[in-house]
Amino acid sequence: MPGLQSTDFPAIRRIDEIPIAHTPPGGYGAKFPDRVLAGCNGPLVPGAPDLRGMWQVIEVQVKGKPAPRKHSAYRHFERIEQCGDRMVVTGGGVIHDMRCDGTAAHGVHDVAVRDFRTKITVIATYENGVHVLRPVGFLVRLRAKLLGYNLVITRRRDGDDMIFTWATFTSRLRRIGGPDAAPPAM
Repeated sequence: MPGLQSTDFPAIRRIDEIPIAHTPPGGYGAKFPDRVLAGCNGPLVPGAPDLRGMWQVIEVQVKGKPAPRKHSAYRHFERIEQCGDRMVVTGGGVIHDMRCDGTAAHGVHDVAVRDFRTKITVIATYENGVHVLRPVGFLVRLRAKLLGYNLVITRRRDGDDMIFTWATFTSRLRRIGGPDAAPPAM
């Protein structure tokens, strides 16, 4: 088209052209990282819930009861990027980049949020509109059983909100913007 420059259009990138992102040593710190999947605009795979955006916790439950406002989950926010079967969750100091294809090879290979050092491998899938994470490893499963918590971590839509079920709590998050939105001031 006359008068348009190639810089007038955002670059379109395919999933496989974008390097896998990992949490930097010690976590990402005070500066929230740039998007990983910027420019990747392919459709989501069938069965994937649309979780793209910046999300902030608005409610926390522990064992089915409201948690006190001092619960650490109330300070949590996260950005979710999705393209095809790839998903990147950035929040709490970590960047977890995964393919939701049910394989350990393409799952999360990063560090745990609790200390930014413990290596984790997590299988990711989309099952009936739910994002499902299953940590891999005998010691991980044994610890969960001994501590009495569920080893399956999920994210799902509930109307406009997202429900995030982690080992010891469930939180409701509200979308506060798209994937390009700035993180909330905490």
